[in-house]
Parts: sequence; C-alpha cells; structure tokens
Amino acid sequence: MEPEKPRTVTGAVIAVDASSFCYRVCSACERTLSDSSNGCRSCDFRAFNPGTTGSRRVYRILVSIACEAEVFVVICFDRAARVLFGCSADEFFDFVKRNPFAAMAAGKVLEGELFRMTLSKPKNGNAQHLRVASIAPLRSDFEPAIVALRRLYGVVS
Repeated sequence: MEPEKPRTVTGAVIAVDASSFCYRVCSACERTLSDSSNGCRSCDFRAFNPGTTGSRRVYRILVSIACEAEVFVVICFDRAARVLFGCSADEFFDFVKRNPFAAMAAGKVLEGELFRMTLSKPKNGNAQHLRVASIAPLRSDFEPAIVALRRLYGVVS
C-alpha cells in the first residue's frame, strides 16, 4: 500500500483552538514531558546528573480552515505555527501569562487570513487530523499574531 502524497491547498483560517496551544518537551531529546515533571527521565539518567536537561514549549494548534470545496480541521506543530504566531511557543506562553485573553485574541487576529498550506496524512495511525507540513501567507503585508497582539496590548518589544 502506497502512502498518500502531501497535497497543497489554499485556504482561509476560520477558527483557532486557543484552549491548549502548546506542550512541553525535553530540550535535549524532544520527548514529551508532563506539566508536572521536572525533567526528562531518560536524559537525566544518561547524564548521571538529574535536572541538567531543561525543557521548552512547542506549538500544537488545531486550526479550522476553509478551502475551495470543504472545511476541515488541521493541526499545526511548531514549525508551521511559528509562521502564524511569529515567535516561539515559550515566548507566546509568557505573553499569555501576562495577558490572559491573548490566546483567544490570537485566534481572532488570524481569522480570515489566506494561506497556502501543504497538508500531509499523520504517520501515527491513531491521529485524526491532517498535519500542516508547510504554510505560507498569501497577503504581502501579513503580520504574525504576536505583532498584532503586541500592538493591541501596547507591549513594546
């Protein structure tokens, strides 16, 4: 059985799920960490120095997009989501801590934006959403969400 090839579509963002936009990973091996863990068990074990490996946040965002003939939900992981947000997940997380409604506002800022996206089927058989492999804005004056949010909240960077 031959795997499906990625397809490129042009579509508009119609909604962004702001409830859970990121998760923590080990900065050394990129394994998923729970919010309550202090470090990566496998990296700490190999380093013989518990707590030496740090963690960072990466994006995982559900986005509803409307294309020529259909509307569907896709998932943007870190590389694609950085195009939409214009910053790292850690930086956006810190911004949301200082401005609690910024995650919802980011969804509103991105609504209606047109993008060219390459979508691929998930490699994991249990996954239910298409993955955004690459994304490019179609508007020449596109501003990432963080730029608009900084202006909205009066934050100077």
